[in-house]
Amino acid sequence: MTLLTLILALLLEQARPLPVRRWVLVPLGRGMAMLGGHGGHIPPWTTRTIWLAVMAAGTLGSALAYWLLWELHPALAFGFNVVALYFAMGFRQESRFFTGIHVALRLGEIDRARTLLGQWRGGQYPDASASEIARLSIEKALVTAHRTVFGVGFWFVLMPGPSGALMYRLARFLAEEPDAWGRVAGAGAGKGFAQRGFDFIDAAPVRLTAAVFSVMGNFEDAIYCWRSQAVLWPERSSAILIACGGGALGVRLGMPVHESGTIVDRPEMGLGDDANVDHMQSTVGLVWRALLVCLFLLALLGAAGWVGG
Repeated sequence: MTLLTLILALLLEQARPLPVRRWVLVPLGRGMAMLGGHGGHIPPWTTRTIWLAVMAAGTLGSALAYWLLWELHPALAFGFNVVALYFAMGFRQESRFFTGIHVALRLGEIDRARTLLGQWRGGQYPDASASEIARLSIEKALVTAHRTVFGVGFWFVLMPGPSGALMYRLARFLAEEPDAWGRVAGAGAGKGFAQRGFDFIDAAPVRLTAAVFSVMGNFEDAIYCWRSQAVLWPERSSAILIACGGGALGVRLGMPVHESGTIVDRPEMGLGDDANVDHMQSTVGLVWRALLVCLFLLALLGAAGWVGG
């Protein structure tokens, strides 16, 4: 049932992408605003308590709901899993930007590609070259694919019902979204603690995703980049994916870029040629091959468990 749930949620996402900001981020932001109150400084230990309470409520609450629905009828629990996973992913909503940038670069519409990249990454790129746009898009795509599919799927498989998937999505929201702590006094401490919490939760799945990327691409270069370059990037989770993905694809990522009117200095990641639209197409292939392999392995595990039982 786990494999079927994943496939149905992915198909539902492809057929009808979820407006993530409207249905996920805004409601969660309002909930955090209510928890944060309207004044006074909140000490760091309280922001940590808020994080733990939100995570526990989402994880344990969804597990309890799944169990109650299962007691009523397994079909209800199955439907709950599909819907919860659909809300936890958001892959198609992100990938549409990558597709739009890819098409714009193919057609030579660099200004449109710059605009789409800014909407996707939240910056401004009026001076970015076509190679920089492709490079930044590939980096964002590798990280996004992991955080909207592979990371969510990893915890969905391990934990009962949709509790693992929702735990991962909540941790990501609290670590990444400005709305998560925007109205909470002492938000800096809360966001820092949330980032460390997400890094801990993401430690195992990000390495599994990187390993699959390596197998699906140039394995030796991917492992070399993972071991030698990931330590140079400020965010460890993204570093592993970008370094490993760049090595697997045979493309140079990282490096200085024009962003918001300045040149942002960044370490070189990956190996090979400068990024272009062909590498963007290769990135799509890498992600889909990795996904199919993961689903195949999950099917094998399910079949082995069924035969052994």
